[in-house]
Amino acid sequence: MPVLVAPTTRVHASFLQAMTEFHAEGRGRGSDNSMIGRETRAYAATWETPEGFAAYVETLVAAAREDTPRPDGLVPATSLWWVDGSTYLGRLAIRHRLTPFLLEQGGHIGYDVRPTARRRGHATAMLRAALPIANGLGLASVLVTCDTDNVASRKVIESAGGVLEDQRLDKLRFWVPTS
Repeated sequence: MPVLVAPTTRVHASFLQAMTEFHAEGRGRGSDNSMIGRETRAYAATWETPEGFAAYVETLVAAAREDTPRPDGLVPATSLWWVDGSTYLGRLAIRHRLTPFLLEQGGHIGYDVRPTARRRGHATAMLRAALPIANGLGLASVLVTCDTDNVASRKVIESAGGVLEDQRLDKLRFWVPTS
């Protein structure tokens, strides 16, 4: 049964397979400003090796700490991976607070499910499992956004209790209670 876990080196092989799947659908290229896109550009050259992957995992874990240095505009974020045994199925990040950009476009929580694991309820289960964690971070409700044409993601957010606030540019903005 899949669970949310802190990033871990024990799913290294499966993680690399998932990244190959994401890359095949165009993720990680220069125009991809998603978590996967940015991390692929920053770490893919080294995450093939056990040492490089361990350093990447530590970077993700450290990003949750308030005292970790980060570029301007980034906030502490707890990364969690959705795994079933040693199989990496997806990822989720809980941003601890909102910047003006995150308030408009990004939200508190972003998630991705690897292409071969989609349409099996993983995104819904992952988001629901993350809500108590967000609550533990002091977030009574979280902003979750999706593209206006992403019907699947909209259904995931609504099934977790998301209430549509509005549309800004090409994003739908939902508030989801965490308890």
